[in-house]
Amino acid sequence: METPILEFLEQVKRGEISVEEAALELKKQPFYDTGYAKVDMHRKIRQGVGEVIYGEGKTPEQIVGIIGVMVKNGQEHILVTRVSEEKMEKILSLLTEVPRDEVIIPEEDFLMQYDKDSRTLVIGGNPEIDGIGKIVVATGGTSDIPVAEEAAVTAEFLGNEVIRLYDVGVAGLHRTLAHMDELMSANVVIAIAGMEGALASVLGGLVDRPVIAVPTSVGYGASFGGISALLSMLNSCASGVSVVNIDNGFGAAYQASLINHTTATASSSEGMFDE
Repeated sequence: METPILEFLEQVKRGEISVEEAALELKKQPFYDTGYAKVDMHRKIRQGVGEVIYGEGKTPEQIVGIIGVMVKNGQEHILVTRVSEEKMEKILSLLTEVPRDEVIIPEEDFLMQYDKDSRTLVIGGNPEIDGIGKIVVATGGTSDIPVAEEAAVTAEFLGNEVIRLYDVGVAGLHRTLAHMDELMSANVVIAIAGMEGALASVLGGLVDRPVIAVPTSVGYGASFGGISALLSMLNSCASGVSVVNIDNGFGAAYQASLINHTTATASSSEGMFDE
């Protein structure tokens, strides 16, 4: 996967951009200050992926303002996480109220896809799949699906092929074993579970790929809002299991995407300086 900075330098090398133009581009302000947010305009250059908007705690007006800055600065694909249905309705209302000569998102160029289960908003659609393999998103139960969908939508937004395996928890181990082909074909597995969080250890003992465990806040009183699952996953006896925070489907998917793109990045770098 070629990073934007490498593409930019290749354009200079080919003479498509002059050295002076390149210097001017690199001197541009690396962030845009709206007063309530400093939007990172160099995130894609540094990390290969543009900034993602965390919607919880932000007003609809702030979210629309940040989206506007991103679009005006050339970010084609935008992901907003943790957006409630009520907040989404207000965002749509704000966008339709913008005067036509100040339209933030051109309707003909940008798709807006809202998923109420994951509470995610994707603007501009997903980029082409460029991950080297598949990411499996598996849940212990149906109640874990909202967190799983946040992970799945994020992984797809980051250019990965995703396989969803829902309600395959250890209370009925035959349900897990029925999907061994999908699990063994994955490059990364995201194991999402509440209660005692045992799914991560089981999957970690079955596959030869990294397993990223996501504890969820699903469970009865003694689960302590996901702390029980978190501690179980941290104490997993299966090698190759890493753990993110409670309900953090986004963080798990981002890490999985980095793993799924690592070999692709290494391969594209080979021979980079060959004549």
